[in-house]
Amino acid sequence: MQELTNNALMLKVKSGELDKLGLLYERHKKRLFGFFYNMNNNASVSEDLVQNVFERMLKYKHTFTGEGSFTAWMFQTARNVNYDYYRKNRIAFNQIDVTAVDYKMEASENTDKLLHQKDDVKVLNKAMKLLAPEKREVLVLSKLKELKFSEVAEILGCTEGAAKVKAHRALKDLRAIFLQLETR
Repeated sequence: MQELTNNALMLKVKSGELDKLGLLYERHKKRLFGFFYNMNNNASVSEDLVQNVFERMLKYKHTFTGEGSFTAWMFQTARNVNYDYYRKNRIAFNQIDVTAVDYKMEASENTDKLLHQKDDVKVLNKAMKLLAPEKREVLVLSKLKELKFSEVAEILGCTEGAAKVKAHRALKDLRAIFLQLETR
């Protein structure tokens, strides 16, 4: 049996086959959890927000047209859930803690090099925390979640070119903050 695409599954959910949402949940729960965890550094809240995304997808299934990317539609929903959570709980979005990016550091015989890499990760993590939330979001979507710029554009409600520019500017700002922190 050929595996159904995400769009096909969501269209089945839209037509009343609600059990298909479970398949979508299994496919995307880790990816959504990672998105939320990268935005708030809180596993418990992230798990709750993943559940909220699927509840909202069920509630607003009628808005899914099947045109465009399901992933972009899902992350747009996740983005809205994230904003609603912070607005409802009156948490300052700029104070959200970000987890360290999962870097693959190769085993090295040179301990100094390994320690320097760990220091760089700490500085990068701190720089991500200081980055404006909308810039952090575009980096999480484009670099950490590895979405295509067409999907990022759909999520952010802009053109693909504008999404690329936003990502470029966010990386430029991150680099500046990183270098500033590194010289301290």
